[in-house]
Amino acid sequence: MTRTIRIGTRGSALALAQTGIIADALRRAGENVEIVKVSTPGDRSHAPIAEIGVGVFTSALREALLAKQVDVAIHSYKDLPTAPEPGIVLAAVPQREDPRDALIARDGLTLGELPPGSTVGTGAARRMAQLRALGLGLEIVPIRGNIDTRLRKVTDGELDAVVLARAGLARLGRAGEITETLDPIQMLPAPAQGALAVESRVDDVDIEHLLRSTVDDEATRAAVTAERAMLAALEGGCSAPVGALAEVVEDLDADGSVLERISLRGVAAAGLDGESVELIRASALADKGEAERLGRDLAAELLDLGAGALSGPGRN
Repeated sequence: MTRTIRIGTRGSALALAQTGIIADALRRAGENVEIVKVSTPGDRSHAPIAEIGVGVFTSALREALLAKQVDVAIHSYKDLPTAPEPGIVLAAVPQREDPRDALIARDGLTLGELPPGSTVGTGAARRMAQLRALGLGLEIVPIRGNIDTRLRKVTDGELDAVVLARAGLARLGRAGEITETLDPIQMLPAPAQGALAVESRVDDVDIEHLLRSTVDDEATRAAVTAERAMLAALEGGCSAPVGALAEVVEDLDADGSVLERISLRGVAAAGLDGESVELIRASALADKGEAERLGRDLAAELLDLGAGALSGPGRN
């Protein structure tokens, strides 16, 4: 009898679009797929993300996976807690979408064109800190809700602009509404932003091997491993005011041979309780096979530079 792979996902438009990417890849590989919507506490709550934590979006999916209600769970990787979950394996990390943040502003304005006092909405402490550190005199407004809800705040005139992950807009076919893609020099994204995490049960080796051979991308896995290792070593949790971006780059060894390395940039914010924000930055380079060590080493450097004094919303 032909098996059907049940993929668990949240019911939001973005989650379903992300799940569709994996489902289509499995169908192309000849597999039968069923998409199972799982309601999570985060979807039912109206409290700010900083209060409830992004883990509420992933816990219900993992419970359904462990209870064998689904065979695969798909998450926005940046939403996953950094600690491993017993009984669950990260089977695949597909090729990453553009990890950068994006501005959607009234009248097609860029960040630098927004007048002082303009209201900019975001739900992330990381974005709040980096926006304030730019010293543009913007009023940063905490918001939550799905992409449609957030964009509507701009079109309805409630806000002058919002900042969202470019990846989500692209996956929903709404990249054309972006008025500026923010350079990582201005704003480093969340660790693993733009990447998906595809999980299966530890004891379901066949599904794990299928996912790894079908949708895993080695370079993306290495990059986000470095970013997440940095976050975990900072003990910040997945909604902490921390940004990171790793890239696999080509380099030359002493003999002139080409080899792949990982370049990692990190930022940690302090002083979020007021308008004055201190950003602590560092960067490092390591061989591709040393992604986890690279992340830990960069976290240690950030701590040496003062990142241990982190404060403000989102710290957990």
